Order: sequence, then structure tokens, then C-alpha cells
Amino acid sequence: MSPPSDDADFAQAFQELAKGERTAAAMETQLTALERKIDDLLASVDNGSSEKHAAANDPEQSKEKGAQS
Repeated sequence: MSPPSDDADFAQAFQELAKGERTAAAMETQLTALERKIDDLLASVDNGSSEKHAAANDPEQSKEKGAQS
């Protein structure tokens, strides 16, 4: 049988481990949300670049955009 102080140390270590796991899970959730935002920003930049590239290659589309502004 182990001494009571070893049992208490084990219980405390287990609680700290559980807290670390919860912290890691929360960080993963936040990281996933951040990655989604970055992907959205990159997609919007890519779409903007595609539109500019298309407008440069299609003078009619460029004229239409100028008329709308």
C-alpha cells in the first residue's frame, strides 16, 4: 500500500494533467477558428486578384466596372 502523500501527489498530478488536456482542447478550437479566418482572408485576396487579372485581360469587363463605380 502506498503512503497517503503519494496518493495525494498522484491525485494532484492527475488533476493538473486533466486541466492541461482541457487547455489544449480549447487552444485547438481557437486555432481551428483562426485557421478558418486566415483561409477566408486568403480566398478573398485570391478572388480579388482573379478579378483584377480577368479585368486586365478583358477590356470590356474593365469598362463595365469603371461605369459602375
